[in-house]
Amino acid sequence: MVRLPETPDGWELLEVRRFGPFVVGATYRGPSGAEQGWSSRRHRTHTARGVPTRVWWTAGLFSVGSFGFALGSFPPYLRTVSPLVDNLTYFGGSVCFTLAALLCVVGAVEASERLGSHPASLAGRLLRVDSIGWWSAIVQLAGTIWFNVMTLRAVVVSGSAAQVDALVWRPDLLGSACFLVSSYLAVEEARRQPADVPGRAWSWWVVALNLLGSIAFGVSAVASFTRLSTQQILDFRLDDAGTFVGALCFLVAAVLTVPEARCEESNEHVGGRA
Repeated sequence: MVRLPETPDGWELLEVRRFGPFVVGATYRGPSGAEQGWSSRRHRTHTARGVPTRVWWTAGLFSVGSFGFALGSFPPYLRTVSPLVDNLTYFGGSVCFTLAALLCVVGAVEASERLGSHPASLAGRLLRVDSIGWWSAIVQLAGTIWFNVMTLRAVVVSGSAAQVDALVWRPDLLGSACFLVSSYLAVEEARRQPADVPGRAWSWWVVALNLLGSIAFGVSAVASFTRLSTQQILDFRLDDAGTFVGALCFLVAAVLTVPEARCEESNEHVGGRA
């Protein structure tokens, strides 16, 4: 069942914006005749009390994780440290990604509950399948877990090209694919926001940079495939460059989520909720 904010008496629903089965935005007219936009993304990232602590932690963890991936793929760093240290740098960054992704899932669940839905069961509280924000967050979380697997195996796995491809490259490809899907859902959610929603311009920058970062990670994943005939990856430079560029995109996007959420006006008052 699709949920919208509850409106006080006198408010009229003018338009509902959807992406597939998901409601991502709406426009209301108040008793005074003034129109007010509502956005599912804005509802998730901002409250009437300002920037949630969760947003600060999410931005910080994604920033640290992105820095770890950027550092791990930075050529001077690669020449300075051992392969083990470099792989541990990636693994530490992937753990930060996973913690941040978990907070995104928590934010999506909390946002659904603020719309007035409070299922009794724990499963009902966690599974918000009618929320595009929840799907974006849960697919992103799956991607970070694949990156955990990939970076941890890179620390401990040594063997033939076939073993490396199966144990390290495949999780890398799956994680990158999850990031692409998650970023695409976020873009579709953001581009259907009503024009008057606060923070809309910041949202565009955030989702666009995340999409670019996901594409760069995908290019890196393809380039890191190890040829069975030569026991060498397809393109070392493209592998490192894709990871570095993608990590920088994620880093900037993470920082920009704070001003996105900081825009002082909240759209939650449409539903009469604080």
